[in-house]
Amino acid sequence: MPDDDPVLTVSQLTRQIRSLLEGEIGQVWVEGEISNHRLQSSGHQYFTLKDAGAQLSCVMFRGSAMRSAPLQDGAAVQLFGNLSVYEPRGQYQMVVKLVQAKGQGILQAKFEALKRKLDDEGLFDSGLKQPIPKFPRVLALVTSPTGAAIRDMLNILSRRAPWVRVLVFPVRVQGTGAEVEIARAIDALNRAEDIGLPRPDTIIVGRGGGSLEDLWNFNEEVVARAIYRSDIPIVSAVGHEIDFTIADFVADLRAPTPSAAAELVAPDIAELRRHFEAQQRTLRLHVTNVLDHHEQVIELTAKGALLREPPRLLQEAAQSLDDLESRWSDAARDGLRAWSDQLVEMQQVLARYHPVKVVTEAAHRVDLGGHRLKQAASLALRGFGERIEARSQMLKLLGPESVLARGFSYTTDAEGRVIMDASEVKPGDQLTTRVACGTVRSTVS
Repeated sequence: MPDDDPVLTVSQLTRQIRSLLEGEIGQVWVEGEISNHRLQSSGHQYFTLKDAGAQLSCVMFRGSAMRSAPLQDGAAVQLFGNLSVYEPRGQYQMVVKLVQAKGQGILQAKFEALKRKLDDEGLFDSGLKQPIPKFPRVLALVTSPTGAAIRDMLNILSRRAPWVRVLVFPVRVQGTGAEVEIARAIDALNRAEDIGLPRPDTIIVGRGGGSLEDLWNFNEEVVARAIYRSDIPIVSAVGHEIDFTIADFVADLRAPTPSAAAELVAPDIAELRRHFEAQQRTLRLHVTNVLDHHEQVIELTAKGALLREPPRLLQEAAQSLDDLESRWSDAARDGLRAWSDQLVEMQQVLARYHPVKVVTEAAHRVDLGGHRLKQAASLALRGFGERIEARSQMLKLLGPESVLARGFSYTTDAEGRVIMDASEVKPGDQLTTRVACGTVRSTVS
């Protein structure tokens, strides 16, 4: 081995192989049969794509798997994704982005992939759609200047709205690079004043019918993003009613055909004429009714007493004034009388509840209550004294002193317990005997 040859680690070599695969091959379509399919709890899916001569390890992560149809062993599919290397195992694999049944078609698969991508980014959000002006003054047509679509739209616009100014921005609508011309036309119309053109109120982007390949330029991302960033409302009118393109989903309004787009954006002059004629009739009828009403008012005024007998009206007004004056005097007198009666009544009430009178009556009630309380207390004390004296006499009669006075006595031991039985004492015990006049102490022998 030459000394100047570098020695790589396994990781370095694997990383170089990964860079070569991702840089040289990158995104690719490949078809084959699914085998060894495995769904992880994380939502990621692992499987092998094989044909008669080789096999390819594949992984489809959860985000892509959620937008894909369920996979199963034995299914013949076409896969779109990136070729990469899983470095921990040194194994090359395909990171799958899109799965379609074999034979579905590359263009249709690209359509669905771009549709999902732009939808995820919010380009189809209905909340961002701009309203289409009902009465445009300037319309711009981004289409081929030689196709049938331009003729149909111009015929309809000249018939329905001859006052509308139409700007035709010629572009190719088919073939390589046509999508770039369409996108540039939309961007240019959004700055029309800068290039000396009147600013359109609405832009119609479209072409006549054709195959999926013929309409493909309107499925390119560059056209979709140009429509999305347009400040001018855009109507997409591509192909026939059954044809749908990416431009239809991004545009502010989809028309089924170019002719239908012209009818949608331009009001019908005949319908407008009928509308204005009806408004004219309604306005004329209203004005006639107003004039008739005022004519009747003038006629009644001319026949009224104001013109025929002005003095009489003044006399009636003077009489009404006198009547009101009399009624006001009566009302004032009645009111004063009522207030006087009310004042007298309130004075009587005040006299009845005057503070001096109220305090005097309260003091009398207090004195009377005090006298009654004193009498009741004296009677109660006298009764308590009599009951105490009676109980004292009874205590003297029933107490031990009266018994002792009759010649009885009682004996207690040294601890003060009364001796009830001679067997309770023994020789040597100290005894105390209580008699009517004094005590006698003794010792048991």
